[in-house]
Amino acid sequence: MATIQYYGTGRRKTAVARVFLRPGSGKIEINRRDIETYFSSRVLKMIIRQPMAITETVDKFDILVNVVGGGMAGQAGAIRHGLSRALLAFNPELRPRLKQAGFLTRDAREVERKKYGQPGARRRFQFSKR
Repeated sequence: MATIQYYGTGRRKTAVARVFLRPGSGKIEINRRDIETYFSSRVLKMIIRQPMAITETVDKFDILVNVVGGGMAGQAGAIRHGLSRALLAFNPELRPRLKQAGFLTRDAREVERKKYGQPGARRRFQFSKR
């Protein structure tokens, strides 16, 4: 029995989300846990639901997500990116709406590496003239 499903990969900072859309009632499952137990912050839950709201597909799909790496905000961003890509796989005509909202753009900001001879990426040791 082959079930219809759509897939999208999302990335943000060091988080990577694999998002699967399956026809259903709107249930969101992240790493085999319900969204309510996985994310405690209302804002992060809202971020994840944004692509569904903008494309009016809130109750059409069950969403299954595997996400690794990063913190909670990075994971939420990665899920949003992956969900947007999965919605594109479902219906390419949704592209203008998702693109307008900026959900298809990979946020390329990463942590700058620490350099040798200084305490941080940009911070310098205190300078003493005497």
